[in-house]
Amino acid sequence: MNTYVALCAVGAEKILGNEIKQLGYTLAGNAPGRVAFTGDDDALYRANFCLRTSDRVYIQMAKYHAEDFDELFENCSLVDWQDVFKKDSRIVVDKVRTYKSKLNSEHSIQGMVQKAIYKKLGFVWKMSVLPESGEQCDVRVYIDQNEVSILLDTSGEALHKRGYRTDGGIAPLRETTAAVLLQEMMWRRKTPLHDPFCGSGTIANEAVLYAHNVAPGLGRHFAYEHLAIYNQNRAVEIKKQEAAKIRTDVECRITGSDIDPAAVERAKLNAEHACVTAGRALQLIGSDARIERPDFIVSDFRDLRAPYEKGLLLCNPPYGERIGDAEQAAELYKDMAQLFTDFPGWDLGVITSQKSFQSSIGKHARLLKSLKAGNLDTTLYIYN
Repeated sequence: MNTYVALCAVGAEKILGNEIKQLGYTLAGNAPGRVAFTGDDDALYRANFCLRTSDRVYIQMAKYHAEDFDELFENCSLVDWQDVFKKDSRIVVDKVRTYKSKLNSEHSIQGMVQKAIYKKLGFVWKMSVLPESGEQCDVRVYIDQNEVSILLDTSGEALHKRGYRTDGGIAPLRETTAAVLLQEMMWRRKTPLHDPFCGSGTIANEAVLYAHNVAPGLGRHFAYEHLAIYNQNRAVEIKKQEAAKIRTDVECRITGSDIDPAAVERAKLNAEHACVTAGRALQLIGSDARIERPDFIVSDFRDLRAPYEKGLLLCNPPYGERIGDAEQAAELYKDMAQLFTDFPGWDLGVITSQKSFQSSIGKHARLLKSLKAGNLDTTLYIYN
């Protein structure tokens, strides 16, 4: 069994933990923005393919106590790095994070860990200089209260980059954040879903993938493909297993709207890419089935009316951060109050960084969830 560490937005640890458990793996503790779990070798592939709310998946290569650089170096050099790297790998310690530890110089820690890895590889392979002509492999170091965790990146590009969104517009919502919102709202595929500020269509597109049980990573590549531990045949086999789980027999009512025609066109294009990617995964198992596309229309939210008695409105309206200003956002939120009248019986979820949202919309939410969205501290306001 291996220990893995999945990163996520701060505030999404519980949801990510539930996802990991549903994959059949055992949780092994968490910290803000990180969830550790144990799993077999297949978890390397399955976690990257399937986790909707994780930003990256790492293998934990070492975990030990260190209060000085000698302990940091010696314990790092005990790791069997030769088992995971190729002889031409270019190894980079890309990030260091320390918290309440005696070792707190991030630059020095970075250099010491990299030196220990290269010394071990040079000793085992009997090479004084490694060529470093191959693919880059990233290592990350966390030191929490003198406990060192050395992690090897298996994802490469962040997992929110599913590959289907070619244009996110001005202020796109991360795909992983959209997946978190759907889970926080406890949305189910039979419930009508509408995003009245759809932008590039991220919420609707993530809902489509979730509703049809499409693993979000089926259409992209990962950093593990450059490691010595990569088993291509096994990775393809697991990809086919996940493709076989795609549901094409479900009926969904997933829609979005935006006042900007260009945004609606982006949303439609991104939805097409997402569904085509799912279709290609189905072709791996000999299926020509088609994934239902969400519907997007050009409309001001003020002109919308509920098409069904019950449903979910879930949206990421302008915060006044990158689009407009805080005063304009407050006016917009005030107008959003009519959604309670125009969509009676519907639940409403709104994510924003503006603390004045509740006073602007004129109604207190049943539940508030804090979530880090990129570099912004945001809150999901949940109304029932």
